[in-house]
Amino acid sequence: MKINSAEFIISNSVVSKCPQEPLPEYAFIGRSNVGKSSLINMLTNHKNLAKTSGRPGKTQLINHFKINQNWFLVDLPGYGYARVSKSTKATFQKFITDYFEKRTQLVCAFVLIDVRLEAQKIDLEFINYLGENGIPFCLVFTKMDKITRVKAESNVAAYRKKLLAENWEEMPPYFITSSETKVGREELLTYIESINETIRKSPFP
Repeated sequence: MKINSAEFIISNSVVSKCPQEPLPEYAFIGRSNVGKSSLINMLTNHKNLAKTSGRPGKTQLINHFKINQNWFLVDLPGYGYARVSKSTKATFQKFITDYFEKRTQLVCAFVLIDVRLEAQKIDLEFINYLGENGIPFCLVFTKMDKITRVKAESNVAAYRKKLLAENWEEMPPYFITSSETKVGREELLTYIESINETIRKSPFP
């Protein structure tokens, strides 16, 4: 897929105020400081579409970006950042779960995971939440350029082992990416385009 246009549409914390257009949405979410904004900028070929920051927890709203005038990329707040207050975390949690459970336009969530780290409890808990609620999702392992391919594959295998141990029948679809080298970009965009193509062949809610 070629990205011809990418534009910011709206930020808010109320799901009912999200765009009402019947376009498919792909939500990006992950633990704070996982490289989400950098990945979004890499995918869209825009240096500053999503705001990057050295301070984790920067994204605190539901951000909608319209891509090629026919689908939305949704940038969601990161989860698990210790320095955010408990009351703020509770607010984030509420509108994040509201989005996943009420947003009919959502067709796939991409859960970002730092490939350098061993399986993290908070990521596994979020993955299980999506599975338990029947929300379609993929895993996107980030920062591939920071470690060797062998180590990356070892850490992915550890996730597979953990999930299978928690009664998952198989590993969810996954991608290994790098915002620096653009590894995984074409695979991710091709995956999104394949879903869009399927949707175009049948009515969308």
